[in-house]
Amino acid sequence: MTLPNPFPLARYRFDCRVTSPIHLPEYAGSTLRGAFGNALRRTACMTRQKDCKPCPLYRSCPYPAVFAPPPPASHALQQFSDIPAAFIVEPPDWGEKHYEVGDTLSFHFVAIGQAIHQLPLIIHAWQRALEKGIGRGEGAATLHSVALTTDEAAPSLVVFDVDRGRLDPHTAYLPLIEPNDNDSPVQLKLHTPMRIQRNGHPLGPDELESRDLLVGLIRRISLISEFHAGMRLDLDYGRLAEQASTVASDKALTWRDWKRYSSRQRQEMALGGVVGQWTLSGNLQAFREFLYLGQWLHVGKNASFGLGSYQWAP
Repeated sequence: MTLPNPFPLARYRFDCRVTSPIHLPEYAGSTLRGAFGNALRRTACMTRQKDCKPCPLYRSCPYPAVFAPPPPASHALQQFSDIPAAFIVEPPDWGEKHYEVGDTLSFHFVAIGQAIHQLPLIIHAWQRALEKGIGRGEGAATLHSVALTTDEAAPSLVVFDVDRGRLDPHTAYLPLIEPNDNDSPVQLKLHTPMRIQRNGHPLGPDELESRDLLVGLIRRISLISEFHAGMRLDLDYGRLAEQASTVASDKALTWRDWKRYSSRQRQEMALGGVVGQWTLSGNLQAFREFLYLGQWLHVGKNASFGLGSYQWAP
């Protein structure tokens, strides 16, 4: 087994009761993530410095540790400018949503590694974010419950509700499949725009190749494994890239545009990607556990917004 098994990861469903009308855009991943980040910073920051990096608590504060992890000061293989976040927001299904008072707003939150240990703080930050207001018009809600939903084959387990006001102990790990010699095709259903780039260029349906997907997925999971699961993977990346080039693919993909306004960069950003069906076939043994885990960790740009979400059918 290449990866830590079980993997330190948990998916939670947040169920919220709307207290004033909420309007969410066509894709709410960025909206929810932004509200969460602002609330987490207000909750965790002790120095109130405008910029985290010069802060003397930068490498010990739970806000950057979860939301924007500091890259290592040095690394044996390369210099990192950033590393993946320790969480993923999975918003409601695609399409504008309007919630009236009394409605239930539900979304998922994937916590990885150290973020699992910060779950009480994370839940409190979500409570503050929802009460302050999200979406156009600053609609508000109160958090009602948080349920563990990592294993979709098992019933969800409520680990926090507002009446009890405490977080119950629970197992926050994902058992991984064992790779085998079964070379049957793997069909992926891409739910949210998967934005994979080559040389800085986002790849469209006709440009994407199996190598782009598999190498991008392995790189993302390798970084998460090292920096959030405490295990550096011993992989022959060159050989895996060559092997990925031999994997055949049958694509039924389309491009879905999506734009968001970046308050940090003060401009609108185009973040579209591909959605649809993608079937991989050939020698997949080295990639099956990565493809399986990717259903929780996503792949491509802006995964923390919930982009690059897919399901597989082995």
